Amino acid sequence: MSVLVQSSHGWVLDARPLIDQGYTRCIRCKDSQKSRVKCCFKRQYFHIVKSHNSVNKSAAVDDGANTDPLQKTDKPPKKRKRRHSELNQGEVDSQAFHEKIRSVIQEGTKSLVDSARSLGHLSGVSDEVTGPLPSLECSLAALCEMAKELPLVEDEEQEECAQLLAAEDGCTSHVDLFSRVTENRTAWATVVILMGDEYVIPPDAGFLLSDYTRIQPLVQYGRRFDLIVMDPPWENKSVKRSRRYSSLPSTQLKRLPVPLLASPDCLVVTWVTNRPSHLRFVRDELYPHWGVEVVAEWFWVKVTSSGQFVFPLDSDHKKPYEVLVLGRYRSSAAENSTSSSEVPVEDQRLIVSVPSALHSQKPSLSDVLKPYVGADPKCLELFARSLQPGWTSWGNEVLKFQHTSYFTLTPFDDRGDVPEGKAAEKPTASPVCRSPGESVYRPTTGD
Repeated sequence: MSVLVQSSHGWVLDARPLIDQGYTRCIRCKDSQKSRVKCCFKRQYFHIVKSHNSVNKSAAVDDGANTDPLQKTDKPPKKRKRRHSELNQGEVDSQAFHEKIRSVIQEGTKSLVDSARSLGHLSGVSDEVTGPLPSLECSLAALCEMAKELPLVEDEEQEECAQLLAAEDGCTSHVDLFSRVTENRTAWATVVILMGDEYVIPPDAGFLLSDYTRIQPLVQYGRRFDLIVMDPPWENKSVKRSRRYSSLPSTQLKRLPVPLLASPDCLVVTWVTNRPSHLRFVRDELYPHWGVEVVAEWFWVKVTSSGQFVFPLDSDHKKPYEVLVLGRYRSSAAENSTSSSEVPVEDQRLIVSVPSALHSQKPSLSDVLKPYVGADPKCLELFARSLQPGWTSWGNEVLKFQHTSYFTLTPFDDRGDVPEGKAAEKPTASPVCRSPGESVYRPTTGD
């Protein structure tokens, strides 16, 4: 179960089951041999038991005494507070934005966490597996740079802009990951070797590995999407210093062909850093440039396994929340009219969850956004670093968190339920999203 609590304030999510959905039964192809495995995202990535600087009262959701032994930390050294006059304009704007939404974050999170605790969640009691986190250097972005030397697919070859991941025997044949959308059309996840490494590909998923200068195959793919979620590589000093990934200037985002990918009334969701300049850019420049009308701002609130903010709410360094801007694409053909079947999006909703220890890994929004995108929607993620069942994904690190080093693979011998060839029956399930070619189903699991 991924949605633990839902109320007028928002949702409490358990992010790991959102990743695991669809991976309960997988076909693993190695050395032309097939085996059956169960894939689970490693539990220790969500084993966040301590809040940073949690001795500060504002780190506690309820602002009360914190007696949880898991939350005890050494008191950090005091830093000299800067006078307001010493703050630059960006810091002044950040402070004003924080004061504007502080009560929404504080009160809504307290209500949601209290509800979750009453149901036995966010108790701080954990039997999660501990151990060192694997360190994997991702070379996908570098490979995308090299792939720019490959010829682009011409418009007249549009019908060839998609390819199947697996051959008829269920194992991968030669695939062009950089200039074709690759599809896994089976109803089962597949563990395959790509570029010399093993990756877990969810069922009914499509993906394109490229940077923004080579996104044209996604347009030629011919799909119009009802939901587009993106997490741009925003420019900031921390990323520049760490060199974890290449950032993209805000103005370059306008070059993304969202109007060519969005269906009428498509819901567009953008993850935004806490820099007010980025938020203003999305609301006042980027969305209007695409013809997207802003309809709501939501907040992702990051808490520990005992429900404490991961950072003090009033921290000057990092905040325990991030912003999402939601909008509707209004095509000129629709004359900016709102569809009668469109479900209004409530403003200032919270998504509360324990974050991943992996940098920039966001929780899946598939479950919380379902009411707003209609039945059987087509879903797309831009700047993706992972794949989701039923979604199409694009980015220069689109397979990063699909590498098997992030998963625990165990043998699975339920031969009666696993397809031998490509003619597989879909397991009992409920509809999620429609992507590359047909309705997608979430396999029912016993977990």
